[in-house]
Amino acid sequence: MIGSVLLTHKHGNPNWGKAVPFPPALPTAFELRVRQLQLTVEEYTSSVELYNWCHQNKNRFYVPEWLLSEWHITVDPNISAVVSTTVADRHRHTLAHFLAS
Repeated sequence: MIGSVLLTHKHGNPNWGKAVPFPPALPTAFELRVRQLQLTVEEYTSSVELYNWCHQNKNRFYVPEWLLSEWHITVDPNISAVVSTTVADRHRHTLAHFLAS
């Protein structure tokens, strides 16, 4: 066949075996509270509002260990670590419903 163009058909997924990029991390409940209070890291330890939030939520959400230590706040070691993950922070009502059923 003179003058014909040889077409090659590619099969399969061209991205097969390539690493999938991680999605951006979502802020934790602690980070959202800090933003809401408009605090800098230097202001964390002097904020009464942040202290109260951390004390009330120490077993529900992630709180930086250095801050817990600074305020001598202890967490209950018998609470599941699942509760303090970012996904659980964002979807804790869904998790609670799932675990209750």
